[in-house]
Amino acid sequence: MEAHGSGLRRILVLAFCVTGIWSAYIYQGVLQETLSTKRFGPDGKRFEHLSFLNLAQNVVCLIWSYIMIKLWSSGSRGGAPWWTFWSAGITNTIGPAMGIEALKYISYPAQVLAKSSKMIPVMLMGTLVYGIRYTFPEYLCTLLVAGGVSVFALLKTSSKTISKLAHPNAPLGYGLCFLNLAFDGFTNATQDSINARYPKTSAWDIMLGMNLWGTIYNLVYMFGWPQAIGFEAVQFCKQHPEAAWDIFLYCLCGAVGQNFIFLTISRFGSLANTTITTTRKFVSIVVSSLLSGNPLSSKQWGCVAMVFSGLSYQIYLKWRKLQRVQKKRKPM
Repeated sequence: MEAHGSGLRRILVLAFCVTGIWSAYIYQGVLQETLSTKRFGPDGKRFEHLSFLNLAQNVVCLIWSYIMIKLWSSGSRGGAPWWTFWSAGITNTIGPAMGIEALKYISYPAQVLAKSSKMIPVMLMGTLVYGIRYTFPEYLCTLLVAGGVSVFALLKTSSKTISKLAHPNAPLGYGLCFLNLAFDGFTNATQDSINARYPKTSAWDIMLGMNLWGTIYNLVYMFGWPQAIGFEAVQFCKQHPEAAWDIFLYCLCGAVGQNFIFLTISRFGSLANTTITTTRKFVSIVVSSLLSGNPLSSKQWGCVAMVFSGLSYQIYLKWRKLQRVQKKRKPM
């Protein structure tokens, strides 16, 4: 009876995590698309300074992580000092800025799809630089994802979707997305290196260190000289409070979503988190298509299915590998 109660409790916690991640990031996607396409106020102005979202996100997450450390930290020492995150902070500032700027040139579904192909640069770098050999199923996953994204990019976008973009330019938009993935790869590798050197580093320590440096870099970039774009962004928010409110909600969703991701990884592992976030991306595309008026053709939906088939197969391969590792450990 106790085991049954424990199992039910585990299912409820998982459902709570799924609901939290989906709600936070799907709504954040809606807000991101709104801020990149909507015309605010009677003058019908666009919010052109999308990279300002990264600074706002850094500040909110910095405050949030500081509060969480004060509330939940056990006071144990041995975590990574804040200054060790300076290099990862650079790439974590540039990468997401490129991903957000891409929304000026391509639609939100196209951006989500392009950013879902993270495995492509990882495997490319692994093969060319480190000489890593991958299995046929792993290459198949990559082929499905790369093929889906490529065909989607080549297909004609509806005129309704194009009319919403600030500066339609598909090659530039996709280029920015793939540069975002490249910078993300360096950020993840640097974070792994820091975790290896300082095993007692908590998720909140990482969040604090990354967002501290992100805040410093973005402040210098956006307010470092008299004509910097940060002043224009603040002025826009003063003139259009609706945009300022959307930015605040966007940042809050990011901070709340991070909480649920940390909870999911700590309770159920990274594989469960990958599965939840991958399915969330698919739902985000559906929501964008239905609510935001970004109609996709049947061929484009076929490309979306192709990409997420590859991602789902990759998750299945990881699950099988995990099962084999656990079976080997059992006799021990």
